[in-house]
Amino acid sequence: MLYPSIDKLLNIVDSKYMLVHVASKRSKQMQETSHYQMRINEYVSKKDLGRALEELENGLIKVVKK
Repeated sequence: MLYPSIDKLLNIVDSKYMLVHVASKRSKQMQETSHYQMRINEYVSKKDLGRALEELENGLIKVVKK
């Protein structure tokens, strides 16, 4: 089972497409800058994409609709 659950994430973001866009953008930022919003040992995921989804679930990423 994947963590975090897509059902929980879709309550935060309107669509799967927006979810993919936001998570991939944040993941690329993590790779480029090595800046994380939580301590490394607090993440369940080992990869940046999973960590981006965890940040989204915890409310650390704010999604702005244009």
